[in-house]
Amino acid sequence: MSNPSPFEEVANPFQTDDIGHTPSTDSIDLPSDGDSAPQNNGFEQEATSVATLQQSQPPSPTQSRPPPIRTSFPNHAQTNKVEFCCGRDQYLHSGDDAEILIVDAVKTTDGGASPYIAYVIRTGNAEARRRYSEFESLRNGLAKLYPTLIIPPIPSKQSLSDYAVKQTKAKEDATMISRRKRMLQVFLNRIARHPILSNEHVFHRFLERDVSWSEVLNSPPLSQLPKNILKAPSHNPVEAASSPAYEALPSPSASQPLRNPDQRFLDSEAFTSKFATHLNGSMEKVTRRTMKRWSEYAHEHAELGAVLNAFSLSETGSLQAALEKTGQAVDASYMATTALLQELEQAWTEPLHEYSQFAVIIKKLLAYRHQKHVQYEMTQDSLEAKRSVLDEYEKNEAEARRLEQALNRGRSAVPETTVEEGENEGQGEDGLGTSSFASRPSTMSRSRSLPSSSDPPRSRKTSGYGFLSALSYSLHGIMDVDPEAARRSNISKTRDTIGQLEDALHASAQDLKYASSTIQADLDRFQRMKVADLRDMTIAVAKLHREWCQKNLEVWLEAKKEIDKIEPHPNQPPPELVNAKEPGSDESPNPGPSQTNNHLEGGYDI
Repeated sequence: MSNPSPFEEVANPFQTDDIGHTPSTDSIDLPSDGDSAPQNNGFEQEATSVATLQQSQPPSPTQSRPPPIRTSFPNHAQTNKVEFCCGRDQYLHSGDDAEILIVDAVKTTDGGASPYIAYVIRTGNAEARRRYSEFESLRNGLAKLYPTLIIPPIPSKQSLSDYAVKQTKAKEDATMISRRKRMLQVFLNRIARHPILSNEHVFHRFLERDVSWSEVLNSPPLSQLPKNILKAPSHNPVEAASSPAYEALPSPSASQPLRNPDQRFLDSEAFTSKFATHLNGSMEKVTRRTMKRWSEYAHEHAELGAVLNAFSLSETGSLQAALEKTGQAVDASYMATTALLQELEQAWTEPLHEYSQFAVIIKKLLAYRHQKHVQYEMTQDSLEAKRSVLDEYEKNEAEARRLEQALNRGRSAVPETTVEEGENEGQGEDGLGTSSFASRPSTMSRSRSLPSSSDPPRSRKTSGYGFLSALSYSLHGIMDVDPEAARRSNISKTRDTIGQLEDALHASAQDLKYASSTIQADLDRFQRMKVADLRDMTIAVAKLHREWCQKNLEVWLEAKKEIDKIEPHPNQPPPELVNAKEPGSDESPNPGPSQTNNHLEGGYDI
């Protein structure tokens, strides 16, 4: 019977006494989740202190510099660094005003047979050109290097319907290129302001002008990434090759249920689903309908302005000037609405779509953590199963040894009896006693009449045992099987497997604790970023509508001045009579029937 493993004491690393506090264990040195306050729905959970995340954060997989030490988790990159790996690293950490700009998008054929759109990235005084596929590979590489962090999204690819409508011109669509410029710039700046990702040298090399991106993809650390990210350390996936324990870990599916789920992440999954439903469902649909109606409103005003301007050409005097000014006001309203649409696209629609992508990314992040938890439980089950098999093997070995000892005692008793009888017979034949020799015929006669009860059974037992032993030896020689060696080999292999599973369980427990703390801390950072962004988005929309109303008010006040120059309608009361009405009085002159009809038919007041 093997000694109980210390891993048996850690059945579930998330069994907590208090909210967010994990009791310590003496058997495994696991990363601590830290103390946390009571949790709310969504990501506003202070389950993990930021200082714990920063201290447990491993160095960049490039191993080009020591890991930075941080005491906070700000929304911008660390600015108090003193050691930098390159010039881009120094610029990104030079202050809050450091910003990455995409200043242009040019059509080029550099490095490729067919033309493509290259986006000009300006970082300080340096410029680099990258195509969309390189942005995509950068994001995929960062997602594999940091599987426990929320990697910002990039703009979506063109849909099949866009290619069907525009065919070969889909990649050269000016609207699509402008949108990508803005969203790719947001992507780069979100990475530059991330407290962990901003220190990644792969990202710095992406911003360098004379660096071949294909060489970066085919060199460490990206070239050292494993095919299966689940069989790699969460803190540094490139160390999978140096950690044989990870090869013994299973690869569970994201749909496999947990025996002991963590309530924190169940709440996060539920909130993320609601968040994604709101964004991808009602909010984006309403936004698309609103933008469509604003666009229709703008086009209708464009047509109305053209009609009024044409109509003014057929009139003279003050009416012509009033019609022309009214047409100009309508045209100005069309231009203001068109500008409003463009600004709403940048300030509301694009960030809304980005956060719908964030929801998908967070779902994948939580699914990764779920798979790590399932992996831990499956490794526990495999370890318990192997221990049960080892116990059975050891019982069988003990039983086999007991039987072997009994057989050995039986074998040692049979030859002693045979030797004693042979000695007695030899003494009679040598004539050591006449009495014995004389008594031999009578003994032989008695043996013929009354056979001994011991000799024939002994003879049958000896011959039968020899036959079975020979047969067993022959069969074992043919099959090349030694039961004793096979049992001991199985026991040895099982013990080796148990040792590997114990190492794998320890590694899985470490990964699970690290992934849980890091993901929770990044979710908290994302929640703060989301609240700030949504606040800025709503304020921007309010300002845009206020400016739109102000522009329209100004042009329509100018149009009113021209309209007031038109002579009053002959069937209306004179302005002096209308102005002579006392303020606050509900009495009004009673016009005659003819005046009332004429006023309803042709008169108007401005």
